[in-house]
Amino acid sequence: MSLSFCGNDNASAYSVYEGVLKNGCFVDALNLVPHVFLLFITFPILFIGWGSQSSKVQIHHNTWLHFPGHNLRWILTFALLFVHVCEIAEGIVSNECMQTPHLHLFMPALMGFIAAITSIVYYHNIETSNFPKLLLALFIYWILAFITKTIKLVKYSEVSVGIEHLRFCITAMLVILYALLMAVEINVIRVRKYVFFTSPQKVKPPEDLQDLGVRFLQPFVNLLSKATYWWMNHVIVGAHKRPIDLKKIGKLPIAMRALTNYIRLKETYEEQRKKLADEPDKAPSIWKSMYRAFGRPILLSSTFRYLADLLGFAGPLCISGIVMRLGDQSNSCKTSPPDAKILGVYFLSTDELLEKTFVLAVLLFLALVLQRTFLQASYYVTIETGINLRGALLAMIYNKILRLSTSNMSMGEMTLGQINNLVAIETNQLMWFLFLCPNLWAMPVQIIMGVILLYYLLDYSALIGASVIVLLAPVQYFIATKLADVQKSSLDYSTDRLKKTNEILKGIKLLKLYAWENIFCASVEETRQKELTSLKTFALCTSLSIFMNAAIPIAAVLVTFVTHPYISNTVLTPAVAFASLALFHILVTPLFLLSTVVRFAVKALFSVEKLGEFLMSDEIGDDSWRNGEMSVPLESCRKHPTSHTKAINRKQPLRYQLDNYEQSSRRPVRPVETEDVSVKVTNGYFSWGSNQATLSDINIRIPTGQLIMIVGQVGCGKSSLLLAMLGEMQTVSGKVYWSKLPESEMIHERNLSIYDSEPTFEAGWSKNRNSVAYATQKSWLLNATVEDNITFGSPFNKQRYKAVIDACSLQPDIDLLPFGDQTEIGERGINLSGGQRQRICVARALYQNTNIVFLDDPFSALDIHLSDHLMQEGILKFLQDDKRTVVLVTHKLQYLVHADWIIAMKDGTVLREGTLKDIQTNDVELYEHWKTLMNRQDQELEKDTDGDSQTTMERKNLRRALYSRETKSQIDDEDEEEEEEEDDEDTMSMMTNRRTKIPWGVCWRYLSSGGFVLLFMMVFSKLLKHSVIVAIDYWLATWTSSNMSSIPENVTSNATVPVFDNSYFITGFSILCSSGIALCLITSLSVEWMGHAAAKNLHHNLLNKIILAPIRFFDVTPLGQILNRFSADTNIIDQHIPPTLESLTRSTLLCLFAIGIIAFVTPMFLAAMVPLGITFYFIQKYFRVASKDLQDLDDSTQLPLLCHFSETAEGLTTIRAFRHEARFKQRMLELTDTNNTAYLFLSAANRWLEVRTDYLGAVIVLTAAVASIWTLDKFQAGLVGLGLTYALTVTNYLNWVVRNLADLEVQMAAVKKVNGFLSTESENYEGSIDLVQVPEDWPQHGEIKIQDLCVRYDPLLKPVLKHVNANISPGQKVGICGRTGSGKSSLSLAFFRMVDIFDGKIIIDGIDISKLPLHTLRSRLSIILQDPILFSGSIRFNLDPERKCKDDRLWEALEIAQLKNMVKALPGGLDAVVTEGGENFSVGQRQLFCLARAFVRNSSILIMDEATASIDMATENILQKVVMTAFADRTVVTIAHRVSSILEADQVLVFSEGILVECDSATNLLAQEDSLFSVLVKTHK
Repeated sequence: MSLSFCGNDNASAYSVYEGVLKNGCFVDALNLVPHVFLLFITFPILFIGWGSQSSKVQIHHNTWLHFPGHNLRWILTFALLFVHVCEIAEGIVSNECMQTPHLHLFMPALMGFIAAITSIVYYHNIETSNFPKLLLALFIYWILAFITKTIKLVKYSEVSVGIEHLRFCITAMLVILYALLMAVEINVIRVRKYVFFTSPQKVKPPEDLQDLGVRFLQPFVNLLSKATYWWMNHVIVGAHKRPIDLKKIGKLPIAMRALTNYIRLKETYEEQRKKLADEPDKAPSIWKSMYRAFGRPILLSSTFRYLADLLGFAGPLCISGIVMRLGDQSNSCKTSPPDAKILGVYFLSTDELLEKTFVLAVLLFLALVLQRTFLQASYYVTIETGINLRGALLAMIYNKILRLSTSNMSMGEMTLGQINNLVAIETNQLMWFLFLCPNLWAMPVQIIMGVILLYYLLDYSALIGASVIVLLAPVQYFIATKLADVQKSSLDYSTDRLKKTNEILKGIKLLKLYAWENIFCASVEETRQKELTSLKTFALCTSLSIFMNAAIPIAAVLVTFVTHPYISNTVLTPAVAFASLALFHILVTPLFLLSTVVRFAVKALFSVEKLGEFLMSDEIGDDSWRNGEMSVPLESCRKHPTSHTKAINRKQPLRYQLDNYEQSSRRPVRPVETEDVSVKVTNGYFSWGSNQATLSDINIRIPTGQLIMIVGQVGCGKSSLLLAMLGEMQTVSGKVYWSKLPESEMIHERNLSIYDSEPTFEAGWSKNRNSVAYATQKSWLLNATVEDNITFGSPFNKQRYKAVIDACSLQPDIDLLPFGDQTEIGERGINLSGGQRQRICVARALYQNTNIVFLDDPFSALDIHLSDHLMQEGILKFLQDDKRTVVLVTHKLQYLVHADWIIAMKDGTVLREGTLKDIQTNDVELYEHWKTLMNRQDQELEKDTDGDSQTTMERKNLRRALYSRETKSQIDDEDEEEEEEEDDEDTMSMMTNRRTKIPWGVCWRYLSSGGFVLLFMMVFSKLLKHSVIVAIDYWLATWTSSNMSSIPENVTSNATVPVFDNSYFITGFSILCSSGIALCLITSLSVEWMGHAAAKNLHHNLLNKIILAPIRFFDVTPLGQILNRFSADTNIIDQHIPPTLESLTRSTLLCLFAIGIIAFVTPMFLAAMVPLGITFYFIQKYFRVASKDLQDLDDSTQLPLLCHFSETAEGLTTIRAFRHEARFKQRMLELTDTNNTAYLFLSAANRWLEVRTDYLGAVIVLTAAVASIWTLDKFQAGLVGLGLTYALTVTNYLNWVVRNLADLEVQMAAVKKVNGFLSTESENYEGSIDLVQVPEDWPQHGEIKIQDLCVRYDPLLKPVLKHVNANISPGQKVGICGRTGSGKSSLSLAFFRMVDIFDGKIIIDGIDISKLPLHTLRSRLSIILQDPILFSGSIRFNLDPERKCKDDRLWEALEIAQLKNMVKALPGGLDAVVTEGGENFSVGQRQLFCLARAFVRNSSILIMDEATASIDMATENILQKVVMTAFADRTVVTIAHRVSSILEADQVLVFSEGILVECDSATNLLAQEDSLFSVLVKTHK
């Protein structure tokens, strides 16, 4: 028998004369019994499918871990598997020392290994199916295994086998492990009582698993799934079929939610606060709070990190061992006499086992797998903790914002910017610090360990090499800090550039009409140049950082190996050289990262300081009625059903003559003592945080169910009085009382206690009196739909909602919006005008079912018609019918007749209080003053009724703004429909293909835009650099191998011969290393330079394309979309793509070169590369798609969160007045959790990828090691060292290839979007006639001939003007009118060729304008647009950007426009500052500046496009007068908004639906009663 269980070399092997247990072979056979038993029992159960009986509760049942000691069992099983591997290895090596094969040495171990795997698979199935009785099989197995191993151990000790023998140690460890597993099993029986007990324990799944919305299962899965992120498979593979959305990632587990973590952090913070209660100067430490709340997971993560770092050193040591013992495969068993064998077999020592290269290869593989698992676990734990901390901090900040004192916000102590910074920057800094936290204490240990090992291998030369790394580390830190500074300055330039670009885009129509595109373009280019200079420095710093990272290990290796032959007595062998090389690579990473970690630690210190200051800032008075805790249920939003109270009949005409006004007898006047009062202020002194009282001696009462008006001059404290009642101001002295609810005590009390002498307030309201509906003076909207803004968290009541909409005249505005009242408005939605915003805020106050309504000057942004309607329908009818107490601050004195109670204020005190009758009787002077003011308001009212109202204008502007969006969306919809049709034809796989394809075309466009020279230089230098680095290592391999071959002959004379030999190698090595370092610098610079050139060219081309695009492009493309290309997308191209590209090319080339080297050393390795390559392809394919989706989700969920914070800070007073803090907190928690879920899934996906690529890397190392050992001898040891060192680097860089590829794919979307705009058609600026043929002063006379003119906006659209014929004589004043959409404005654009003239022509002074170059045509005509546009800069720049005119000319123009005196009064005169959009001037003044601008141009033709539409009557009169005098000799074409403005015109052109229907003088047309012009004049349209 060639194969036999006990071997054939010993006759007594099968003899049992001395007793059964004295036979070693029998004892080993006995050890097989438990394993065979387990396999026979479990396999039928597993295959029959007992496990299919799942839990009865509908949960993620396959993740419910039912049994106690779960994690311990998995850890023990992994340990058991490792020990079995050692046992197998020991058995196989021992077997080699025997003359014939002895299967009993390794077969029981192999069966034990299979049984251990079976036990955990069996356990997992039993656990997830919750069938504990079947665990009895495992219990029996552990008992049997424990008994048989104990017998074996006892027998060994009887025959003097001790701990010096490896097999004894392994057996002892197995005994301990089986004992522990048995204990775990007993514990399960004890807890679950499934056997030996009468009543088994019933278990309920965790709350999270019962909620099917919770999809983040990392905390609930078994240990193997936790370590390998196996549960993420369905998410990542599923993304391939259908994009990941918010529904797919679901909710967070309870323990990870922001509320849970907030409570945890808040408790520790409050503990500190209590301890420091006696020391008011000291603030609670946020660091301590954070440590107490989140310290444990950080310690766990640090433990994982230490384990990973220690295991990392196994790599170099195993390489050293393999290379040293390569080819030494003779029978390494120590020769010993036959009687030295115990129990007839050979016993190994540990050293003997570790001398086996195959064993070292397996150990290296296991160490790598474990190291990477621990490392990823450490990363995951810190990221999860960081996210938990961020959620807690955000909730803490938000809670504080809701309690911030209003004076803090209004006095500028706490700006919106600071709050936004806290939310967006400081919390993220702390989160990132936490991510990097374990590095702070793990890195020093790693560095010390590395240096000790290097010293052990290389003596003092290692210390010289290590000192190079340590000395260059501060340089890294300096570069990192410089990078941060440069980034800041480039951000400033970027903001400036965006501001200018925004101005250009807003005023693009004017720029084109005046032919000023190039001037403004040059201004943006100038700022861009400064930004590019800053970016150049940024690129230089980045490339230096990359260079340092790549060059430091080369420099360290160079110094070490060059000095080694001179200062060390040992010969440099391949084993030492390559182990040292691997150690240097390990050392560089912590030193490179250390600078980053230190920088983040410094930033975190500052962030905590800022956070501490914020948390200690002043809070609003802590009132019993205002409860700010997170856990408060949403009581304030609950509405009680309205019960019937006394009816108030409020039918009264809108206007009464003030003299005839009499007190309404709706209700009897009762004495003050028994008055039903809602709010009462006694002896109130209130301030805005300063010592000086803003309001003093306030004694007022707000009668219940009445209309109270507060009047007074601007700045007399009317709004402050409302805020003082709401508790927003600081109370210096006095009290504010609110009438109480039936079940509660007096609700809002100030400073002093309530005296018994105070009158008792009536109670018994069915409505919620806690909340006050409040409409602020400055309207505040949420980023939500119109409906959400009005209902504001209250239940939707259709009837009530419609009544409110009608009362606020919102229906016509809602009808204009694309999705009606479901349209998103606010910061990120459609921009509404001031009046529209204000009416929505008033509607919100009306809709709320509150007892008291505060309206702060609701008419300020409304015209008279709307004000009247709101007063009549909203306040007098809707609110008073509802018997609500209304406090109205107003300047419109004509409404005083409706007031039940009036509070007149002056200079922060109450001047008068009472009914209008009281004031008429007691203060005649004040009453007369009011009458005078009212007469003035009446005059303005009469003036206002002529022409269109402000509201009509607002609606017109909104319609105009939305029109361009609609046309764009129609085009988009058509495109989408076409795409959908195509999609229907396509299969699902085609869509998947589109998502998985890397956008190579876009990449090529990006690379080529950087210039082909730089591209060639980048590619060439990259390849050359990696070739040189390989050459360095190959040279080292040759050098050390030659040293190896010289050792046998010159063992003693190594001081003489090697020096001579080494000089040649040292020179070559030095040259290669120096060129390698130089190439590192060149490559890092070339990538950054190329990225810089690409960014420069792409922005330049984009700007020119956009500015030269036809006006139609701006009509159909939303402004935000164009701005995005210049902001977010340009930023990605500027700063993000170059480093990603550099990292991607570096890691890809490293991996390719490494695989090339391994294949060169052992060609056999290529066979293994095929399956590994296929695996890698699928991993990266699936990951890229999922990563892209999750990144998009993370980005898209971040913006609403930041917006919610800023809108809360802006609307604090409103939220607090409504008492909606709880609802807003809830919303913030939801938004935080949604963002955190996306981020957690993204980080789990990254871990999923890294674990898989790391394991792949470990397999590559194992394959390379086994192939090398198999095929090479010791004379090629250098090559083996080279191959294994490169195999180790692959494990580090494989995941970076995929991560960078995924990042680049996301970033290339920016290039794609920019390229999309680069294909925009430009206007045809060239003319067909030579400029010489155009006179310098053309047009001299201003004669215009329109012949058969047909115009359209786009070849795809219908004509807007059809066959128009008209003649305009020089100097004529021509009026153009017609209904909306008749083509009036299109004609004005046709003069400037802004629209497509596809038939007919316009001849000006004998020249056909279609033949002129565009710039010439537009620069010779003047136009005044309806919307006055001014640019930021000086007045001079706005009048004459080309700098062609002298100051006299500019002053003359200002005088004509009647602005001279106003400008002279400004500081700087002509150089006075104009803010963005000319906001520091009124609309009328801006329009007059535009008139002056037109005069400065001195053109003989002036076109006025509805120039008087948005200005008041007075300014319009000035304009008309100037046109008649200053432009008397010029041809003026006026497009009329008010028909009355062209009644004096020499000629009137009347358009209808694009056709010129009437053309004659105004007098003649008016004479014809049936003419369209007469109709228009009569109807005022």
